[in-house]
Amino acid sequence: MARDLKPDAGLLYDGPDWDYGRVRRAFDAIERIAVDEMGLEPYPSQVEVISSEQMLDAYSSMGMPLFYRHWSFGKHFARDEMLYRKGMTGLAYEIVINSNPCLCYIMEENTMTMQTLVMAHAAFGHSHFFRNNQLFREWTDAESILDYLDFAKRYIADCEERYGHAAVERVLDAAHALMTHGVHRYPRPRPLNLKRELERERERQRFEESSFSDLWRTLPHRDTGEDRSDPDLDARQGRLGLPEENLLYFLEKHAPRLAPWQREVLRIVRLVAQYFYPQKQTKVMNEGCATSVHYAIMTRLHETGQITDGAFMEFLHAHTSVVFQPEFDDPRYSGINPYALGFGILKDLERICTAPTEEDRRWFPDIAGSQDVLGTWKTAWAEYRDESFILQFLSPRLMREWRLFSVLDDTGADAMEVEAIHDESGFRAVRRALATHYDLARHEPDIQVVDVDLAGDRHLILEHRVVDGRLLEPGNTRMVLHHLANLWGYPVTLAEVDAASERELNRFQDIAPDPTVI
Repeated sequence: MARDLKPDAGLLYDGPDWDYGRVRRAFDAIERIAVDEMGLEPYPSQVEVISSEQMLDAYSSMGMPLFYRHWSFGKHFARDEMLYRKGMTGLAYEIVINSNPCLCYIMEENTMTMQTLVMAHAAFGHSHFFRNNQLFREWTDAESILDYLDFAKRYIADCEERYGHAAVERVLDAAHALMTHGVHRYPRPRPLNLKRELERERERQRFEESSFSDLWRTLPHRDTGEDRSDPDLDARQGRLGLPEENLLYFLEKHAPRLAPWQREVLRIVRLVAQYFYPQKQTKVMNEGCATSVHYAIMTRLHETGQITDGAFMEFLHAHTSVVFQPEFDDPRYSGINPYALGFGILKDLERICTAPTEEDRRWFPDIAGSQDVLGTWKTAWAEYRDESFILQFLSPRLMREWRLFSVLDDTGADAMEVEAIHDESGFRAVRRALATHYDLARHEPDIQVVDVDLAGDRHLILEHRVVDGRLLEPGNTRMVLHHLANLWGYPVTLAEVDAASERELNRFQDIAPDPTVI
């Protein structure tokens, strides 16, 4: 990215200490570079300084500043605090909220250089990605998320006061157990308008209290010898919308024994899960975007004399730690670092746009030599998710530099087999294998409600579509199914079926609810 250097604008700060005036000056300087020079389009930002304990508290509640109370958040807080106090782990330098305005929390323990870095990273890098990526534009409502979280916190607190803390906790326990199965994964949803959800809450409650459900028509009757066959069974199953992948949605709409307030609690958990779903699909891209933006901005501040050489060296030390990727045989290895992978691909795209090789021209004819680095980055940030981003932009050169290879995934084999390496014949196989690693559909089990015995005991039947022979872990599965049965109010059965052959591989039969729970 060629730059025309401006005259020395004067140092923004000198030394590690910060105050609010220096933070304000640094933010303004970052904004001029990000918006005026790089053309980024972030949300308006609200920067707040918090303590390490407040950072730990935000950690425990999914990184949200406003959230309802639940015992699991306290457990996470206690664990993270113990590890932090013993020096066994560090804390994030910042937390950023996908909202409008974008909330950027920075730690009071940071030096002034780190405050500058994290504002560039979060308030402009992450914020631009949140505002412009297609997944976030379609699936989240940044305008209203904070209002909705405030509503959720007050609503659940009110339920605890009215119905008892234990009763609310039982519903939340069950809902949290099913949270990853409380999202609409594949159909394109309407943009979530949380403000409208607030307005409709009372209307939904009145409707639930007064409406007639097909399930109530199927209350078990004592046997009188009459033929109680149900000719409308198939039609009613169609009205139930089966099969249904969103388990929390199905329970919210159709569980016979839930009270209106319990349905609203399920809805709150479901909407929060839906809100976070795009972040699970864009971890590499989101962190790659923010890291590339902070690197470009901090470098520009140094070039224009607004930070000292010492501050820039401090930044480079922190940046290098963030993008460090241990080797596979390094004791510190725990998988591929999303910061390193995202930043590596984007910097490689910069090279392809400005100084391509013949290999680059063959693999990326549309962008090689275009000189439009920022345009290429912005298109990638807007139109892709992790899986497609890697499949489209991971280059042979980067695969060679990272020495990537693919191992055959065969649990029945006695030894591992390397099926592709970073050579001419293996590039596409390695890239496809790495992209598949970030495909949530391959890693989160596909479990759907497929049938309800409406004419009998309202037994709920679920099906797990097994991919690559990956069965569910029996112990955890039974615990989650007990939570599901408690919400449903009747027995639950889960069949595991091979997605390719349709052969049943396993069955969790007749998981009964606990009559004393919900």
